[in-house]
Amino acid sequence: MFIHNDWAPILDREFEKPYMKELFSKLHEQYEIETVYPPKKSVFRAFELTPYSAVKVVILGQDPYHGENQANGLSFSVTETTKIPPSLRNIFTELVSDIKCSYPTSGDLSKWAREGVLLLNSTLTVRSGQPMSHASMGWERFTDHILSCLNEKDAPIVFILWGNHARSKKRLIDQRKHLVLESVHPSPLSAHRGFFGSAPFSKTNEFLVSKGIHPIDWTLTK
Repeated sequence: MFIHNDWAPILDREFEKPYMKELFSKLHEQYEIETVYPPKKSVFRAFELTPYSAVKVVILGQDPYHGENQANGLSFSVTETTKIPPSLRNIFTELVSDIKCSYPTSGDLSKWAREGVLLLNSTLTVRSGQPMSHASMGWERFTDHILSCLNEKDAPIVFILWGNHARSKKRLIDQRKHLVLESVHPSPLSAHRGFFGSAPFSKTNEFLVSKGIHPIDWTLTK
């Protein structure tokens, strides 16, 4: 697992710990005998596209999409040619309502990642067709460590927490320094109970600008 940016020393130290060595051993076995998403080369893609020093925003997901050709290593994102999943459709509906942009034609969020939005899942892998199947493998300990490292940054960050699972990570964040934006999950089951109208994208940029930080260009249309 090679990351060629300033995440490398942070990740390398964690990779040497026994729990991560055990996780990698299990993961190697899973990729050999099962269909696992995302593709092995994309497991740490969020870190590759958004260096530690560049993180302005974190959007925390739960685990990757578990269908074929969906997960691409970024939370909520799908590969460019894949049909946009229901939760992401709702995110895009709120995006258009919030910042008055055009509706995105693709569910690939890599542009956000390059803007400084770390699209992080709490669990970085999943077995095909079995949501949360890798939740007990040790990923949560790893991603909690990542959130704690981000919390230690001097520059303020916006943490966007959608749904109860993501909101439970609020305990890792110093809200005297960082901004936490939370709501129900954008899933069709809950979006109408407070996700729609929450304006997370404009609120994020208002906070960043107030701290002298260049805002995120959330537009995804070419």
